[in-house]
Amino acid sequence: MKLLDGKLVSQKVLSEVKEDVEQLKSDGISPKIAVVMVGDNPASLSYIKQKRKACEFTGIEWEQIDLPESTKHEKLIEVVEELNKRKDMHGILVQLPLPDHIYTPEVIKAIDPKKDVDGFHAYNLGKMFLSTDFEELAPCTPMGVIKMLDEYGIDVAGMDATVVGASNIVGKPMSTMLLNRQATVTTCHIKTKDLKKNTLNADLLIVGVGKAGLITADMVKDGAIVVDIGCNRVDGKLCGDVDFDEVAAKASYITPVPGGCGPMTVACLMENTVIACERLTKEKDL
Repeated sequence: MKLLDGKLVSQKVLSEVKEDVEQLKSDGISPKIAVVMVGDNPASLSYIKQKRKACEFTGIEWEQIDLPESTKHEKLIEVVEELNKRKDMHGILVQLPLPDHIYTPEVIKAIDPKKDVDGFHAYNLGKMFLSTDFEELAPCTPMGVIKMLDEYGIDVAGMDATVVGASNIVGKPMSTMLLNRQATVTTCHIKTKDLKKNTLNADLLIVGVGKAGLITADMVKDGAIVVDIGCNRVDGKLCGDVDFDEVAAKASYITPVPGGCGPMTVACLMENTVIACERLTKEKDL
């Protein structure tokens, strides 16, 4: 068994981003991201801390807009629209989840797709269906998984891949990216009748539903590559959706939690910010 070390790979990505930022700054351009936080969800605050740390390392400028939990839907849309207009702002990230009284899809829709560094806007998601050539500003978590697999020389073409989870921001784009790379993809979700049957067939198993211990050793075939996107807290400790110790004994490669997909997500966010900055700057020059 080999670890897919997201922490190690993410440092490589961040170092490349840092070089790109230094080049942009030498040309008089300062990449900048705005993070909008509504309320004080502890998990969200933790994620924001990691993103800010990555910004400090790469040299990307950071602006955080903190809004109270009671912020109205219309007010949040106004904040986003103001950020859309700002020429100095290249990336806009509204930290999810939002409070229940705010309609999240409308907030995501309000973000300028050119500044959508999370990759959640329908425009950026839709482009991904065309080919790998249109995956710029793709959702950060699935893109992080692809980069990690590439770094370890894992070619998914022809593999039987099973993705457990069908969210718009992880599961669906993950399945699309694998299809773009000629894997044969099965997508499972809460209504899947026989999860074990589908996971046992997988050469590549990717899991991201947020349920600790969901995938046990008897659900994984010998030599499978296992990517655990899940992030849960059990007895105060972070863990994924996979029973790591038992599954690691059967897998050829496996991601740890923490230290697997999480750092890759943050690194890809930084990369997306630079991509957005470069594209917006070129438009301005035309």
